[in-house]
Amino acid sequence: MLKDLALRVLVALQAIETKFQDDEGQTLAEYGLIMAVIAIAVVIAAVVAFRGAIVSAFNGATKCLSGSC
Repeated sequence: MLKDLALRVLVALQAIETKFQDDEGQTLAEYGLIMAVIAIAVVIAAVVAFRGAIVSAFNGATKCLSGSC
């Protein structure tokens, strides 16, 4: 009877341990996805904000490469 009780306690502890391990991995994946979405939004916002400067830089580089710089 004591062995049966000890076995049940060990099984319960293992179940609790695996539950916490699974949650941590899921949380880490969720934070990773959120950070990826934020990074993409920042890049898109920067491109939209500096569109004129980017276009003029490429135009200047094209002029220099064509020899009229």
